[in-house]
Amino acid sequence: MAQKKFPIHPANPERMCWGCDTYCAADNMLCGNGSDRTQHPYELFGEDWQSWGEDFKGPDPKPSLQSNKPPDAA
Repeated sequence: MAQKKFPIHPANPERMCWGCDTYCAADNMLCGNGSDRTQHPYELFGEDWQSWGEDFKGPDPKPSLQSNKPPDAA
């Protein structure tokens, strides 16, 4: 069975629930995913929602030269 293609910029995202692959109408949710519809990422994060996190560099793979050992409490 082929999966539905997830729309990047839907024309009227407020008319549908985006919580599962059913994509029910907001006023007729069949899956029981909750009492409110799940918003499309476009509605929550704006037009550039797909590019979020692309510039993430992650932790430095080299260990730091500083010791994580606490100083002596003499």
